Amino acid sequence: MDLRTEFPRSMKVRLGGYAHLGRMIDKCRAVLAGTEGEYLYPCPMDERLLEFAGITSDQFTAAVKANATDEGILAWFHRHAQPHRPEELEDWNQQLLARGPSSPESAAKFKKYLDAIDPSRTDITAWSDLQDLEEGRIVPQRTSVTHFS
Repeated sequence: MDLRTEFPRSMKVRLGGYAHLGRMIDKCRAVLAGTEGEYLYPCPMDERLLEFAGITSDQFTAAVKANATDEGILAWFHRHAQPHRPEELEDWNQQLLARGPSSPESAAKFKKYLDAIDPSRTDITAWSDLQDLEEGRIVPQRTSVTHFS
């Protein structure tokens, strides 16, 4: 995958029940190929998923290197990830997708990115929505509005 010319999957796409897993695979593949462009792997969102799964980034990278397909990586992931009940996984997915800035510095960075993409979208409060907006995906207008100072 060449992230210099195409976007990774949205965080919202679920693979094996996990939000962000497909995106993390895309970014890891690009890093291995030297085609990550401005994308980071492992980024803080990747680390959150890996921590939830009980897997290190080195282990995950080795699995991606050894498995050419999503199916192969997913089979490895399910064998090695800490098991979670479906409701735990769903709660974690929802928390990850709703996650917004967690510090004043993070809020300033979020606002800077949002202002560069579409300053009229004051309803955007989650990193997952900001990524989708930046990558040209449709992000429905929310009724709640949060302003970052």
